[in-house]
Amino acid sequence: MDGYVASRLHHQLREEVRHFAETEVQPLIPAMEAARTVHHELSRLIARQGWLGATIGRDYGGMGVGHLGKTIIIEELSRVSGAMGAMVQASQLGAAKIVHFGSDEQKKTWLPAIAAGDCLPTIAVTEPESGGHVLGMNATAVRDGDDYLLNGRKVFVGNSHVGDLHGVVVRTGPGAKGLTAFLVEPWRPGFRVGDQKPTMGLHGFSFGELFFDDCRVPAANRLGDEGDGLAVAYSSSVLYGRANLTAVSLGIHRAILEETTRFCGERHRYGAPLHELPSVKLKLGRIQSRLMTARLAAYHAVHLLDQGLPCDAELMNAKLVNVESALDSARDAMEIHAAAGLFTDRPIERYLRDAHHIFAPAGTSDVQLLRLAEVALGASKGQWSERLADVVRMEPAL
Repeated sequence: MDGYVASRLHHQLREEVRHFAETEVQPLIPAMEAARTVHHELSRLIARQGWLGATIGRDYGGMGVGHLGKTIIIEELSRVSGAMGAMVQASQLGAAKIVHFGSDEQKKTWLPAIAAGDCLPTIAVTEPESGGHVLGMNATAVRDGDDYLLNGRKVFVGNSHVGDLHGVVVRTGPGAKGLTAFLVEPWRPGFRVGDQKPTMGLHGFSFGELFFDDCRVPAANRLGDEGDGLAVAYSSSVLYGRANLTAVSLGIHRAILEETTRFCGERHRYGAPLHELPSVKLKLGRIQSRLMTARLAAYHAVHLLDQGLPCDAELMNAKLVNVESALDSARDAMEIHAAAGLFTDRPIERYLRDAHHIFAPAGTSDVQLLRLAEVALGASKGQWSERLADVVRMEPAL
């Protein structure tokens, strides 16, 4: 299905990640489901595989495999554990801000550490009162000599409880030009991570709250210039967030199909496998069709991104199609499983719970539809994939 863009080495990467996921991640899922909290050791083990550096160039110690390679990594991890796929996608999202906006010194300091798995970065934009409305944020940074003092609160920060470097967008002035981004180490005085709250799914992953109370950060930790914060937030969400979450949904969707076909082969009704029932076969056909369409949308979008071509609309559509189709397929799968799907001895209920977590980040489906309507009307306001094309394009490593 992916042969028109994936190379032999992409397939080798897939097999490498799949083997790791099935041998190292799969056995820990029961413990993660029982604990319902972040799994520090597994997060670090995955980071040490070098996969956080998928879109970091080889001159900084990264893999340089581009967005398609990154998609394959996240997809294969998410096929086994949506939580660990989410962990990797959040870290790669955190790396993006440094790749695109970091100074030479910041890149030399942080990108090799991220690529080696010694640093798990995050990005913190969302606030309780503003949600996805970036310009509605209230957290502030005020210049104080060679430092800035940060105050405020961020929520839904991926990798909040394992993060080593938080990319924080705050307000330094009014309006769209009044947002600025900073790199904040967790040991800075005045910084605090909130208690992790139990969630519906993605057990093993953390997306919590960060608090800043006169948190003193050197001016050297500023990403770009004052006023670049909106670009940091939007480009990270559009170019990385939508593609990354698409990959998580795609992996969960694959797991839904595989588990459901396995179940239908094991269960018998009226002297034949469950999948011989016409109503069940129709549902399986719908799941298969959705998955094929979703995967094409995902791979096409990131292939364009790797080529440095305009693709904001394709990325929006890929996230929309993958999230909605995974949720629809999860419901069909639960109906096929019937009462058996309600018990935790099979993973289908976990897939349903995990799939719901991918709906809101980087824009809900309604947000994607509104942006796509602007494309249809010729009213879109430029494309981040064009503005940052030179940085996005990766070396032909695969």
